[in-house]
Amino acid sequence: MAKVRHIAPSAAFEMTRKGALLVDVREKGEIERKAFDVPEVMAVPLSRFESGCGEIPANRKVIMVCRSGNRSTTAASMLMSRGYKNVANLQDGIIGWERAGLPVTKKQNQSIFGRLLKLLGGRS
Repeated sequence: MAKVRHIAPSAAFEMTRKGALLVDVREKGEIERKAFDVPEVMAVPLSRFESGCGEIPANRKVIMVCRSGNRSTTAASMLMSRGYKNVANLQDGIIGWERAGLPVTKKQNQSIFGRLLKLLGGRS
């Protein structure tokens, strides 16, 4: 079987600008807390990857992503074993992506005090 190709975050970002599809295998809650901020990301959690990977287009360049690169390596191997040719894995996952200064969206973690201030109209 072919070895999974690992690519640096900057190369992955450039590939997305040329039409490559990011496939995020993290779970929904993880994606809600921190997500890749690119035009096209497909979520297929590893927990349902066996049944959901058929949705991934075989005719596009695909970059598998997760938090650190481990789950996405597993998913990339699974795709390649199904005959997918243009598959790469994001080295170091969203951790490396963010470390490289590439765009992410984060859910604001607001404290109870912050929520109370907001409810009170911002008065202190």
